[in-house]
Amino acid sequence: MNNTKKILTGVLALSMTASLAACNDGTSSDGNGGGGADATTTQETTTTTALTVAVNEEGLKEGEDTVLENAMSQLRDAELENKTVKWLAHYDLNPSTNGASKSVALEMFETKYGGNIEWIPTDWNGRYDALSTNVLGGVGVDIFPGDDVFNFPKGIISGMFQPIDSYADINSAIWQNVSAGMNAYSFGGKHFNLVTSVTAEEIVLYNKATIEANGLDDPWELFQEGNWNWDTFKSMLQEFVDEDNDQYGIDGYWSENALLLSAGVPAVGTTADGHLISNLKDATLEKAMNFQYDLFNAGLVFNREQFNWTEQPAMMGDGRQLFYIIGPYALDGAPETWTHKIDPENVGVVPVPSPADSDPYQAAKINGFALCKGAANPEGAVLFAECNIIGGIDEGAIAISDRKKKDDSQLSDEIIANLKEIDELAKQHPVVDLASGASTDIASYTTQGGDEIGTRAALHGTDWASNRESIADAIEMLVNDVDANLQGKIAEFE
Repeated sequence: MNNTKKILTGVLALSMTASLAACNDGTSSDGNGGGGADATTTQETTTTTALTVAVNEEGLKEGEDTVLENAMSQLRDAELENKTVKWLAHYDLNPSTNGASKSVALEMFETKYGGNIEWIPTDWNGRYDALSTNVLGGVGVDIFPGDDVFNFPKGIISGMFQPIDSYADINSAIWQNVSAGMNAYSFGGKHFNLVTSVTAEEIVLYNKATIEANGLDDPWELFQEGNWNWDTFKSMLQEFVDEDNDQYGIDGYWSENALLLSAGVPAVGTTADGHLISNLKDATLEKAMNFQYDLFNAGLVFNREQFNWTEQPAMMGDGRQLFYIIGPYALDGAPETWTHKIDPENVGVVPVPSPADSDPYQAAKINGFALCKGAANPEGAVLFAECNIIGGIDEGAIAISDRKKKDDSQLSDEIIANLKEIDELAKQHPVVDLASGASTDIASYTTQGGDEIGTRAALHGTDWASNRESIADAIEMLVNDVDANLQGKIAEFE
């Protein structure tokens, strides 16, 4: 047995141990061969809270119906024989218990096509079991969250998803608005996500009151000046962090991935012709790993071990943490549901910083809907996706969405505008990592392992050179195997 095979055997053995440990920790693997989410991941992505908030079912304000009509004029005319689109997810697209009002896209879908979204509920840990049950059971579920990093390509390989090319005219004007996002999940010449927008996967959240109290430069102002980068990010942390004085640095369970992708190279990506490729030996990826290792050695990373291995976002509201790297969803819904506890008037947001000598790459969230195998209403799914696209690009529709967001979250016009600018940055310089969606084994030893594993380990004190030496060859073999299975599955759709 050669060295690579020995490494591969070790990886698989350790992966099995990790899977068993995860189950003992109250988590589960997904039903189509995907990796389960740990307790912190569940906290990150669930949209419900222990706090009950009255559902905001308020519709349009005076005059907004005309604005909506103008937006809908950009949609194609069609008659839906089947008005219902079945949506399987851990959250509802209809107004829900987080206090958010009805989306503009749903308003348009209901008004233009008489359509409705039937929610098939599940939870985060059980979502893939539910998907498998519904798809294999022939229930006719239509769509599944397309922004789930665990989806692609293993959802294709396991027969959960089908290409969208037969149903959506991706060369039409409306789909050209999301062409960059469509390419992110294009394999072997076929597209597998009804992409509706490209936004920032993560942002850096900060408390303006904390910045002011400590005499620090405002990160957003640094960004506007072109001076927000790894260097200024690290410098601010060095000025603030003083654990003896109860002041901590970077928190956020996905900080590692956000900082990795800010350099521009994912652990697993695709080639120009839609094949998977491992980038663990790439020099730019190494640069990102070394930067994170330096942050750890400087004592600038929040030590979750001291707090029962969990995030402590409420410290942001208390002024005891400087930066919290989190998805923009942390600002969704009513402020009383926010885990970071920052007063709305003190919310600050800024992009995840990149190296000073590179483009401002961002971890991109490819929003949209995976079209399920055996979908009962693919035509309705495509039309709903197109409503979402128009809702994100029509100025009038955007204005309505902004108003709804302000009503729901009490965010200022400034912060809403800043979030849009960050999203635009992600759209211009998107980076998508396919490691989590390639296979459980690849995910476990790259992006989804514990704090001491794979691409997460550098931010917690493991040097990249020795880490890479132990996993790179084995991961390359695993990626090649997954790609072979993927290309074989795609050939079945010919």
